[in-house]
Amino acid sequence: MFENEWVIELIIDIVLDAIIDNVKILPFLFLTFLLMEYIEDSMNDRMGNVLKKAGKTGPLWGALVGIVPQCGLSAAGANLYAGRVISLGTLLAIFLSNSDEMLPILIADAINPYIILLILSAKILVAVIAGFSVDFIYKKILKKQIKEVDIHHFCEHEHCECGKGILRPALKHTIKIFAFLLVFSIALGFVIELVGLENIASSVLNNDFIGPIFAGIIGLIPNCAASVLLTKLFLEGVISGGTMLSGLLVGAGVGILVLIRVNEGKSENIRIVCMLYFIGVISGMVFNLFGFLSRVY
Repeated sequence: MFENEWVIELIIDIVLDAIIDNVKILPFLFLTFLLMEYIEDSMNDRMGNVLKKAGKTGPLWGALVGIVPQCGLSAAGANLYAGRVISLGTLLAIFLSNSDEMLPILIADAINPYIILLILSAKILVAVIAGFSVDFIYKKILKKQIKEVDIHHFCEHEHCECGKGILRPALKHTIKIFAFLLVFSIALGFVIELVGLENIASSVLNNDFIGPIFAGIIGLIPNCAASVLLTKLFLEGVISGGTMLSGLLVGAGVGILVLIRVNEGKSENIRIVCMLYFIGVISGMVFNLFGFLSRVY
């Protein structure tokens, strides 16, 4: 009798804590997505033009443009590469710096701006170095031109409703992420209660070398859930900053799906995905080696 009451109270406490914690960030989440939709609605074409005219400095511009969290840029980068408008290095720079849902969650959680700047700078640094290195190695890449496709088709496939104003997509993004965060927070609460945070922290995900390998696999999931999961695990202190970065560097949103759809040559697409994974995982291991953001606070 008393045991059942204890279990019920535990469930109620975990669920209520999760609801309260996530409701607190709901307004900030919505305002952040509203700003992102405005940026995407007003600047997407201009960013695409910047990439087209970048030339040899493409990886630098790709890294800077890719850091803006919007679903269209990784898809646009894949499409531009398929048409050989941008180089392979520029494509990888866009993919590696792409933040997806990480930035809104960090802002909504009121994380120290200095920490956010460190994370973004680390992603840009890796993207720039990797992009220029790959372009140097692949300087004789073929320049075959193929027909470009409509980026918005792929954006619509993810149901983000781009091109339909900014209020409705922002609201839909907010509800979608809030629901995921709520479910994840409840599940994480049960795991922490049953297993213990120390046991979780000592598991494979928090291993400086094995953790990035698994985080990179999570990053390959072509969905915002991957970046949400990794960012929340970092914020909860379950994984290190380097391990989180491994997954976030690999994660390119729907960009990989678009690349597979529009770029000729399955073997080339596999090589690109493998390069993306290898760069992300190795970078995460290096960041862990130097103790990069081993703690959130």
